[in-house]
Amino acid sequence: MPFSPLVLLALLFLLSLLLVFVQLGLISITLAKLGLSPNSAMTLLLVSVTGSLVNLPLFKIAAEQPAAPPIPPPLLRLLRQRMPAFTGQTTIAMNVGGCMVPIIFSLYLILNNPLPMLDVLLAIAIVSGISYFSSRPIPGLGIGMPILVAPLMAAAVALLINPEMSAPLAYIGGTLGVLIGADLLRLKDIRRMGTPVAAIGGAGTFDGIFITGIVAVILA
Repeated sequence: MPFSPLVLLALLFLLSLLLVFVQLGLISITLAKLGLSPNSAMTLLLVSVTGSLVNLPLFKIAAEQPAAPPIPPPLLRLLRQRMPAFTGQTTIAMNVGGCMVPIIFSLYLILNNPLPMLDVLLAIAIVSGISYFSSRPIPGLGIGMPILVAPLMAAAVALLINPEMSAPLAYIGGTLGVLIGADLLRLKDIRRMGTPVAAIGGAGTFDGIFITGIVAVILA
């Protein structure tokens, strides 16, 4: 889908900040706790940020037009991507950077770390529940959620369940927990939001998932 120039500028600015953080060693050190080399960490960051521009359509669902959708603030209106007209259907899509990359990287961590599957499932389930109950559908905008709730809970849960493997467990539980709780379990609410496209792991959720993974690993 086309993005406004301001959205592209904002993403380029975010990418520039991330590159600065990598040079300072913050995110590289964080991802090193997950077993990534500096080059691998840079690759993951670049793929995540650039992949956030790509939504892969999955299927369509019938949706309702809200009676009076709220008007977002001027700044949010400028930064939002251009949407096609709402025609009574919502296209459910998967965002590459905010959904596909975290899933693939979480599978990599599961396969390359001695994590009991029960610990992994328990961490994902707890963070999913917290994400679901702390998120709210915002008609015409998307799913809103306090940005620090998931990473704090993911780090705490990982430290309680498996302190020795808390870093990878915090990333897996945090990112997949947000995807499940704030996106997949909220699909039923998409019908009432009156939006032509809803991307799993897209838009603001990408920022939440990215920050969740990084902060959860730092705290763990």
